[in-house]
Amino acid sequence: MSDTLLKQRARHLRKNMSEAEKLLWKHLRNRQPEGMKFRRNHPVRPYIVDFVCLEKKLVIEVDGGQHTETVEYDKKRTEYLTRKGYRVIGF
Repeated sequence: MSDTLLKQRARHLRKNMSEAEKLLWKHLRNRQPEGMKFRRNHPVRPYIVDFVCLEKKLVIEVDGGQHTETVEYDKKRTEYLTRKGYRVIGF
């Protein structure tokens, strides 16, 4: 996926967040947890992660019902991010 398409997809996801993502975002935005800056639906090439703190290399994924169909994809994404030095937390 090109950078332009990845950014467009990320924008679309930000506008269409699940209720669980909206609730978590209320607690992550504006550097609330210990001054850490989180971004939502942010591209970490070639993936788009739900939430990421780039400074701490911390990814938070909110997995809802749709993720039961993408278990293998999620596993590969987590392995990739871990190899890149990110810690991935899933809910």
